[in-house]
This record gives sequence, C-alpha cells and structure tokens, in this order.
Amino acid sequence: MSEHSTGEGSRSTDPPAARLKAPVFFGSAIGVVVVAVWAIATPEAAAETIGALVGWTSEWFGWFYILFATVVLVFVLSLGFSRYGRTKLGPEHAPPQFSTFAWASMLFAAGIGTDLMFFAVAGPVTQYLAPPVGAGETVEAAREATVWTLFHYGISGWGMYALMGMALAYFSYRMNLPLAVRSALYPIFGKRVHGGLGHAVDLAAVLGTIFGVATSLGIGVVQLNFGLNVLFGIPEGRAAQIGLIALAVLTATVSAVSGIDRGIKRLSQLNVLLAIGLAGFVLVAGNTVLLLNGLVLNIGDYISSFPELTMQTFAFDRPVEWLNGWTLFFWAWWIAWASFVGLFLARISRGRTIRQFVAGTMLIPFSYILMWISIFGNSAIDVVRQGNEAFGELAMNTPERGFYTLLMEYPAFPLVAGVATFIGLLFYVTSADSGALVMANLSSELRTPQHDADKGVRIFWAAVTGVLTAAMLVVGGVPALQNATIIMGLPFAFVMILVMVGLLQALRTEARGGRGQAGRGHERLTGRPRAGRHDGRRWRERLSYAISYPGRTRAQEYLDDVARPALEEAAAELRTHDVAARTHHATEDGTPFTELEADLPGAAPFRYRIQLQEVPMPVYPPSAPRGDDTYYQLRLRLPEDGGDHDIMSCTHAQVLDDALDLFEQHRERAGAPEPEVPQPDLRE
Repeated sequence: MSEHSTGEGSRSTDPPAARLKAPVFFGSAIGVVVVAVWAIATPEAAAETIGALVGWTSEWFGWFYILFATVVLVFVLSLGFSRYGRTKLGPEHAPPQFSTFAWASMLFAAGIGTDLMFFAVAGPVTQYLAPPVGAGETVEAAREATVWTLFHYGISGWGMYALMGMALAYFSYRMNLPLAVRSALYPIFGKRVHGGLGHAVDLAAVLGTIFGVATSLGIGVVQLNFGLNVLFGIPEGRAAQIGLIALAVLTATVSAVSGIDRGIKRLSQLNVLLAIGLAGFVLVAGNTVLLLNGLVLNIGDYISSFPELTMQTFAFDRPVEWLNGWTLFFWAWWIAWASFVGLFLARISRGRTIRQFVAGTMLIPFSYILMWISIFGNSAIDVVRQGNEAFGELAMNTPERGFYTLLMEYPAFPLVAGVATFIGLLFYVTSADSGALVMANLSSELRTPQHDADKGVRIFWAAVTGVLTAAMLVVGGVPALQNATIIMGLPFAFVMILVMVGLLQALRTEARGGRGQAGRGHERLTGRPRAGRHDGRRWRERLSYAISYPGRTRAQEYLDDVARPALEEAAAELRTHDVAARTHHATEDGTPFTELEADLPGAAPFRYRIQLQEVPMPVYPPSAPRGDDTYYQLRLRLPEDGGDHDIMSCTHAQVLDDALDLFEQHRERAGAPEPEVPQPDLRE
C-alpha cells in the first residue's frame, strides 16, 4: 500500500485528449482515397459504375429508404410523447448546458446551409415544370411544387438527425459511454462494440459523413462559382471550383492550427441574421401578398398531404429518374449527415429531456426552412408564371444558376447578390471546417465528450474531403455526388436501425430500474438533521442518482477532481476548530481511494473513505450475462456503520457537507465535547 497526504507528491500526467481509432481512421481513409483516385484517373468508368450501382440501389432499396424515413420519424415522435420523454440527456440533476434562447438559436442555425440556397429555387421550379405525376405548369403543380421541396427538407429528415442526436447524448452524457455511434449499440452487443463490430459501425458513419459533406461542398462550389462570375467575372469551370475547394480546406486548416473556431461561430451567428434579412428583403420587395398567402397555403398543404407523401413509392408508375434525383437522394443525404448533425445536436443538448429535444429539433430548424423555401420557392414559381420561361428552364437545367438569377428580378442586385455570396461562402467554409472536425472525432477515441480530436487528424479529413469533392465533380458534377450519396447512405441506414433498437432497450431497462443490484443499492446522500445546535438543518437539495456507466478514467477523474478536493477542504475546516484531521490518497490492493481521517479524544478516529470499485454491467434482456462487461463506481466506505453506496455524480459541495454531517454524528455517538467555535455553513 502506497500513500501520500495532502500537499505531498504530484499528480500523474493527464492522458491525451484523443487518440486514433486505427481501424476506423485507416479503413475509411484508404476507402475514400481509393474512390477519389479511381474517379480522377478513370472518370468515364467511374461514372458508369456509379450509375449502375445507383440504379441497383434504387430498384431494390428505394422502398426501404422511403419506409425507413417514416419509421424513424414515428420512432422519434413516439419517444418524445411517451413516458420516456421525461428522461434527461445527462445526469438526473444536471441543468441544461445552455439557456433556452441560446439552445434554440443554435438549433435554428443548424437548419441553414448553402444547399438550402441551391434547392429553395431549383426544387420548386423543377417540380412545377416537370412534376413526378400529372401535368406541369398548372395551379395544382404550383401548389405541389413547393410542398415537395418542403417534404424533402422537412421533419422526416430532422427525425433522422434527432435520432442520432438523442442516442449520442443519452449514451454519452447519461450512460458515460464514449461519444461515438458504437455506444448506442452497447445494449445489443455488449462489450463487443469496443472491438471489430464497433469499428465497422464507426467506419460506416465516417464514410457516410464524408460523402454527405462532399455533396454539400460540391453543390456550394458550383453555385458560388456562378455567383462570383456574375459579381466579379470569375469564369465558371473546374479551375475556379478547385480554387473554392482549396479555400474550404485552407480555412479548416487555419481554424485547426490557430483556434479561430470561436470567430467562425460568431460569423455564423451573423450569417443567420443576414440570411433572415435576405429572405425578408425578397418578401418585401417581391409580391408580398402572394408570398404571405403562399406561406399559409404551403403549411396547410404540407400537413394535409404529408401522410401520403411519406409512403409514396410510385409502385405502379415509377418515375425512376425523378426518384433518384429527389426523394431517394434526399433520404440518403439525411442519413449520411445524421452522425454529423446528430453529434452537434448532442453536444449542445446535455441536460435537456428527450421531450424537449424532440420538440426543439422538430420545430425550430424546420420553422426557418419553411419560411425560406416558401418565400424563395413561391417567388421563383411566380416569376415563371408571369411569363419568364427562360428563367424556369435555366433553374431546372442548371440549378446552380437559379438562385442568383432570381435575385436579378429585384432592385439593388449587386448589393443583394454580394450579401448572398457572403452568406453562401461562410456556410460553405464552416461546413468544411465542422465536417472535418466531426470526422476527426468519429475516427478518434476521445477522453471525454468535451474533447476534440488532434489538429492533424482534423486537417487530414479536411484535405481528403476536398480531394473527394474534386473527384466527384470531375466524374459528373452534382449528379455524380447525388448518386454516390444514395449508394453510401445505405449501409449506415442499417446501423441507424440498430441505434433505434439499442436506445429503446436502454430506456426500457432504465425504466425498470435495470441498473441491477448494485444500482438499486445506491442511496441519496444523507438528509438526516444535524444534532445539537444544528437540529432541523437538512440538505437544501437531495441529489437524484445519475444513471451512468463510467469507465475507469472517468471515475478516476472524479476521484481526483471532485472527491479529493472536497475532503481536503473538510480536513482544513476541521483543523480550524482544533480537530486533528488529515487526508490520505493511496492505493490498496491496486485500488485507489481518498480518505478523510479525524481524531477525537477518547474515541475511535472518524474515517470517511471513497474508493474506486469495478462492478458488473447490468444485463440488457435478452442478452446473456457477460463476465467481462464492467463499469466503475466510487463507493463510500463507512466502517463504523457499514455504510456503502455509490457517490458518483455528487457535487463537491455535497461530498463536503456529507463528510461534515457524518463527522458530527460520529462525535455525538462517541460523547466527545462539541468544539467551542461555532461551525460555519460550508455549503456552496
């Protein structure tokens, strides 16, 4: 047994914040690089192969994509409205990490991107001129056109984001598992998620994410290239587009090296206001009455037609090209982005309940999308219906030109187009930066959910994403990126099914009190009144036990950062009242502990020990018990009365108060005289 007392010795060096998951990093990196090199070296063969694969995927799994989007939405809404909706995404006592306003603002910003500028005009115009069923250029087609775009950007996709966000937050912040997709599968596969199975899941997440981000960057590249051509005469073509890709990679690199993330976030917040201002300008400068009527009509049509649209497979008259270019592409794109946006939603939602999370992610971002698509989509349709057929053909056949060409219909075009370009550029570079960060995190083992991957890994993924985007543009531009997304989204869709199963099993187990015998043995810290002059004084709050399954590193950090300082402070306070008190921080039989010891005249010393203990993980039915599935608790040992319970998740103040309360009870049982100096209230 080794021991040192307060103030002696030094603490060990902290472990690195992150380290590579080698199979995930190298597997996904090699896969992406091979695809990119193949596409650049043999673009015609790559285009032919991708076309064949997307045709096969559409024919055999088109129904699956459509059914999958519906099932995920129903699952997420059901959880939000069920008894599980009261479950916190974090410890039971944890308050929300951000205020409601700040949280709503960040959710609002999550719904914006350059692709929304692209499709808000191209989508409605295309559905108006060439709808999947029925005749185009009719009043009925005009009503359905904007609704189709709202459907593709609507709550079905946000249901996928919400699923991954709540699963990542629940298993990371409430169960104290790593902030990784594999953690959501722990209730199904147990500790096997830390091996090859987990690597395969995270690899699928990385591959889906990089193709989803590359698609967004490709769309942003071709649209911004046209905007820069209109404003500054920069020629459209591969050279300018490669330059824009290099700008995104450079920005992500500078952000990783110099730490300008906070500045980019502030610019993004400004961008949200500018985007709202741009939509407001179009509303006021355009046909305001039509746009307001159209907004209300779109809401009603979206709600009334949603049940039919969400299960529409066109079984008897299948518009294959339309399905591949729209519904199947969008569902695959949402799937590919689910880990990316879900990770962001998880990081900002600690302390929210599942019901709050579902309501926020379903309503707040979509409210912006509804406003934006309705204003720009109906404006574009109105321009076509007023007789500008050339604009309609341009927006449908070269969609990257649609947005800027629409803005030409309004006054002060150079100024308005400049603002739009700034908005698009910033969303473009921040997508590249945040995408690289998420892929780096997914391919790394993070010490805590608040840590990020190393800068070099982040820079690597920014560069690889740039290369992949350029390769797909060489193969066939935006359509090639859309086709690749349909293919790459399919494997991760099956992972998301397992995520639903794992999350539901975990929630059911928790609702049954399924932490097992060790969990049921946990008690709240004592709320007994102090004796003597402190009769009637109770804890000002009682701590509900936080459901968590921490690893050894997390438990050791709590022991070092919370329990040890609390006991040292208690010992110091006791010494001010002439009580011989000291702390011990040691290991016994290889098990770390921290202990407060205080001497009393004519009585046994008071000891309050907190000890690290490995305990079996509770079993999730119908899995069989696994002897190697364990987690760690911090057990409070009170030798004199046999007290033994887990204090993990208690605050510094609660540990401090509990130690002093129990010291008073020990002193009174021993009959020792009370200190002459009144004891101050040490509660924080």
